Amino acid sequence: MLRLIGIVMSIGLADSVNPSTLAPALYLAAGEHAKVRVLEFTLGVFGASLLGGLIVALGPGELLIHLVPHPRPILGYWLELLAGAVLLVGGMLLWRYRKVLSARELPTLSTTRRRSTVLFGAGIMFVEMPTAFPYFAAIATVVGSARSVTHAVLLLVLYNVCFILPLIAIVLVLWLSPHHARAVLNRAREIVQRNWAPIFALVLTLAGLFVIILGATGVASHAHNGFGHFARKLHHLIT
Repeated sequence: MLRLIGIVMSIGLADSVNPSTLAPALYLAAGEHAKVRVLEFTLGVFGASLLGGLIVALGPGELLIHLVPHPRPILGYWLELLAGAVLLVGGMLLWRYRKVLSARELPTLSTTRRRSTVLFGAGIMFVEMPTAFPYFAAIATVVGSARSVTHAVLLLVLYNVCFILPLIAIVLVLWLSPHHARAVLNRAREIVQRNWAPIFALVLTLAGLFVIILGATGVASHAHNGFGHFARKLHHLIT
């Protein structure tokens, strides 16, 4: 279970460097009622992302848990390898097209209606959901390795808490340092606008490598030879 928690947190933190959520939050932080609006946006993102994950996990995912109620540990290791590969490929593609992607305008909230902020956050996540490959990688790992539906749900909650940590950080900056927040967050927005693609690519690549190492050492630990012994020791060390 601790291994799963580590994997979920790693993917969630990597996915949190997401311009689709960071850029609008930083935009809202520079406007009126910034503290409340960023908080509302964060709640919209969290709620929609969690709901989408639960729909996947409790739909086909729950069926998988019932079909394989006591999966062999090696299945979980192979799913970790798959999840890591998805993250690694995603990071490589982002790096390949980083200049083109960084030149694109990031999403902003054009309306001034406060009541739309939660819906805007939720709407971004529902639009992003079909291409949220890191999230699907995490869901596959959780569903394939979790001991029960309850464990899967708790792990998805943990993933989404990690996913919104940068947004929570923005809210905290607005609350704790309101006089300096605008200058700091405007600077952060400029950095995100210019560098989000290479930063996101690097973070996804590192997370992918970490998850691949976990899965690979888990698979190799089943070998009854010197390499398997080494893999077991390494797997135990990093988990």
